[in-house]
Amino acid sequence: MNLKKARKNILKKSGRMEGLHIKGYDFSKNFNMEQFLNSYRTTGFQATQLRLAIDIIKEMKKEKATIFLGYTSNMVSSGLREIIAYLARKKLVDVLVTTAGGVEEDVIKTLKPFLLGSFHADDRQLRSQGVNRIGNIFVPNDRYIAFEKLMMPFFERLYKNQSSGQIISSSEFTCELGKEVHDENSILYWAARNEIPVFCPALTDGSIGDMLYFFMNSHPDFKLDIASDIVKITEIAMNSKKTGAIILGGGLAKHHVMNANLFRGGADYAVYISTGSEYDGSMAGARPSEAVSWGKKNLSGRSVHVEGDATIIFPLVVAGVLTNI
Repeated sequence: MNLKKARKNILKKSGRMEGLHIKGYDFSKNFNMEQFLNSYRTTGFQATQLRLAIDIIKEMKKEKATIFLGYTSNMVSSGLREIIAYLARKKLVDVLVTTAGGVEEDVIKTLKPFLLGSFHADDRQLRSQGVNRIGNIFVPNDRYIAFEKLMMPFFERLYKNQSSGQIISSSEFTCELGKEVHDENSILYWAARNEIPVFCPALTDGSIGDMLYFFMNSHPDFKLDIASDIVKITEIAMNSKKTGAIILGGGLAKHHVMNANLFRGGADYAVYISTGSEYDGSMAGARPSEAVSWGKKNLSGRSVHVEGDATIIFPLVVAGVLTNI
């Protein structure tokens, strides 16, 4: 038995290495939120990634970058809706990109709230009761009935304007819809009042599409202009000195933000927050380095992917960014 060789293999000599020491928050002292979030820098794993996200977004603000915030509909299903509305209220973001659910659920919540349920609910029973489940969030069907009562007169107004030659784009649609609501917790409410464009290229993929189906049975010539918004969002990116992308989730909202930045040679900054994995080639799982290969993220700018549930991570990121902003 060669113990000398075994010892050499196990206790292999290290090269000289310098770096931050791994250390967590000291709860023996009076709690301080700023120090708590600063401690994430040296905690390791996704805590360090979260702290890096805070630092990058602070740099976006310091450099006066045009900030694109992309988010999937489930972010609005959750309590992140109020946080995104706050960002729009304070003009801390410049462009919003979401899905149809991200538009309609924001409006539905101005009419009636969503309810906390359970991941383990009996879905057959919920169906018999007319209750829809989004994870552990319940949305009774009467919310959609109230939404239809709001949307049908809205469609009629748009249709009347169309007769004079005005075909509305998705961002004009979301702006006009934002003017219809009077709830200061609403994303669209503040986006409309602060002239923050809300792009939704998949506007028909949700309850809005359901309402359009019924409306177009009696108004078959009603039109929505999706094409003009690709010009608008791309020119916002191209005319910006610097751009930053904050993406919650993946899919269409993420791609729409990053593809607009392709035209300018890529976003300068990117912060991704998602549970997506790379192995299946999904948009949600794609890292910022993959965006570099497409030219959607430039070579020199800072970026990070924080892996985890945005409902936990994003409030902490916002809290960190707002500290000494």
